[in-house]
Amino acid sequence: MTSVAIRGAAQVLRPPQDGLPYLRHDRAGELTLDPGEVLLDGGRIAGFEAAGADREIDATGCAVLPGFVDCHTHLPFAGWRATEYERKVTGVPYQEIARAGGGIASSARSLAETADEDVLTQAQALASELLEHGTTAFEGKTGYGLSRAGEARAARLGRELGARVVQPMRVTGLFAHAIPAGTTADAWMDEAEALAQECDVDALDIFVESVAFGNEHLARMGAIARDTGRPLRAHVEQLSTLRSVPVALEWGARSVDHLSLIHPDDIAPLASSETAAVLLPGAELMNAEHTAPARALADAGAIGVLATDLNPGTSPIASMPVIIGLGVRRYGWSVREALLAATLNAAWVLGWSDELGSLEPGKRADVLVLDGPAEHIPYRFGHNPVAIVLAAGEPVWVRPDQAWRLRS
Repeated sequence: MTSVAIRGAAQVLRPPQDGLPYLRHDRAGELTLDPGEVLLDGGRIAGFEAAGADREIDATGCAVLPGFVDCHTHLPFAGWRATEYERKVTGVPYQEIARAGGGIASSARSLAETADEDVLTQAQALASELLEHGTTAFEGKTGYGLSRAGEARAARLGRELGARVVQPMRVTGLFAHAIPAGTTADAWMDEAEALAQECDVDALDIFVESVAFGNEHLARMGAIARDTGRPLRAHVEQLSTLRSVPVALEWGARSVDHLSLIHPDDIAPLASSETAAVLLPGAELMNAEHTAPARALADAGAIGVLATDLNPGTSPIASMPVIIGLGVRRYGWSVREALLAATLNAAWVLGWSDELGSLEPGKRADVLVLDGPAEHIPYRFGHNPVAIVLAAGEPVWVRPDQAWRLRS
């Protein structure tokens, strides 16, 4: 591996101290964005005095950030659901679409009808799109199998995708995503437990909602996660307020995701825990849903996280810069708050904050060079600000108009 010196940066995003597994959001202002340089060597961050390297990157006028970590996607999936979009935005509730055979059931049919290689080809293309927008590590979920064999296949395809892409990838078993036709939630949880025991996944997840599973099933998934030694994650309070957060906290969930309709009384307990609050503004935007109380969560000191929720139905968005822009605009978060939520805190959700998510000596050298200051990410909404992506110290994507910054 060659060594790389990143010189002349106008901003280098650094945590207030090294070794933090996460940073609570009421401390986000302690992140620094000062001028500096970064030395990468052997695939690792070697330090912050860039001398004697094999290659140089001219970062004049640029922000240098850790790579984005997208801790909530539904890759791999098959096809898209564009026909549902107009119905949603003109007022048809998701619950009605789902009950009519759309939603998750539609994606399950597409997955079942698509050959493995075609599923992986689409997923690889989306992983490349993630990379070009600065995502250097991500998570993918099962959940569109809707049968025991289908979910096992989805878990296998997730692992195959992880072996093909540049980014490190976690695979989550969202075995309780929807209730397959002809069964009940209670009966399907027996199948979900068997899948958790049989499949090679890194975490377990469940969708708690009026059209899916209840809090009793969340508690059971918590027990399954505990018994199989995996982190528990949960889609909760997206479409209705079911008071699922206290149940997730009781079972030590690594994250609760969505939270658009979290009960106000559950904000303080969540903020005082080590359970991350994963917010998905893309899903809120695309589906005209309620907006999560992100300002209250941040002020209370929650471990705030942003993710794309990349999926074919409710958030077909692969750009973390777009999600950061939404976090600033919709949530009233500062740029530092949004960047924290897309880097170190997101790495915490995936169990990778000792390796990824911040610029610290010894961490994997997943680094972004932007084409301007960090404040331009939300300001120039829709523009891809990523000029250069380095993964394990190697340039893996260079925007054509920014190639001049690389020097041998």
